[in-house]
Amino acid sequence: MEIVESFESTNPREIEDFRLKYLGKKGLVAGFFKSISQISPQARKPIGQLINKLKKEVFQKVKRLETQSKFDSSEPKVDDVSRPGFPISSGNRHPIAIVKNRMIEIFSTIGFGLSEGPEIEDDWHNFSALNFPKHHPARDMQDTFYLQQPCGHLLRTHTSTVQVRHMETHKPPIRIISPGRVFRSETITARSHCLFHQIEGLYIDKKVSFADLKQTIHYFCEALFKNSKMRLRPSYFPFTEPSAEVDIYWGLETQADYRITKGTGWLEIMGCGMVDPNVLENCGIDSNEYSGYAFGLGIERIAMLLFQIEDIRLFYENDIRFLSQFKATL
Repeated sequence: MEIVESFESTNPREIEDFRLKYLGKKGLVAGFFKSISQISPQARKPIGQLINKLKKEVFQKVKRLETQSKFDSSEPKVDDVSRPGFPISSGNRHPIAIVKNRMIEIFSTIGFGLSEGPEIEDDWHNFSALNFPKHHPARDMQDTFYLQQPCGHLLRTHTSTVQVRHMETHKPPIRIISPGRVFRSETITARSHCLFHQIEGLYIDKKVSFADLKQTIHYFCEALFKNSKMRLRPSYFPFTEPSAEVDIYWGLETQADYRITKGTGWLEIMGCGMVDPNVLENCGIDSNEYSGYAFGLGIERIAMLLFQIEDIRLFYENDIRFLSQFKATL
């Protein structure tokens, strides 16, 4: 007991060592309690009382010394300026977010506003208003995630649904881009993914022509890819007529270039076309007075090209070693 009473310190480490010496799992008090079974039954009660008294005094002593040490400023504290600091890791932008923000920035410089909409849609906004016929394969269960019946809703398969909603509630002129997540049931290859990101653009006004569309895409390709060499190939989409696929000349400098372009040097990056008059009429816009164009591209595909990523699944695995590489913006 005298040793306990005589101990005094304001050093937190010494106080902790004192506490562990007596009250730790392998401390003196625990040892006393373990050895109490070795003494006679008559002596156990008084010995047990002494051990409990010791335990109580040590506990009170530690609490008092800890309280004093918090307010004791008698010992000057000197920081060791030579000690290395603790590294603080900062978060990074996800590569998909980097590419999406860059696209938004490019289109905003030529007057495109931002429009967003719900990810859970109905058949009208996702298919019917966009001129999808009833028998179109995109309506099938293998391409579309339908929610539990009888609600008749689904997870949107493209961000064109945002364009439909915007045209229903706004009068021309309309100039918007609509980035967002879309969902498709794709299990064709190991690299397929049911969730990905799109960004689509829409321009509706009087006397909008295919030449306006081509010039907009040319500006985008030059700004993002630093490449003005592009071509348009005829294609088909239910909601545009005429429709086209856009290719840029990627080049054939490496083996990867040969692989991703199949030896041609040309690489498809988006689809586009003039908005079908039926779509305009479905949204309450007079197709005799107004015309427009639309385009759309996958953000993952563009990110894979710009960052030379070969597997789309890397975007969704949340591997810090992968994500920490993307510190700079485009």
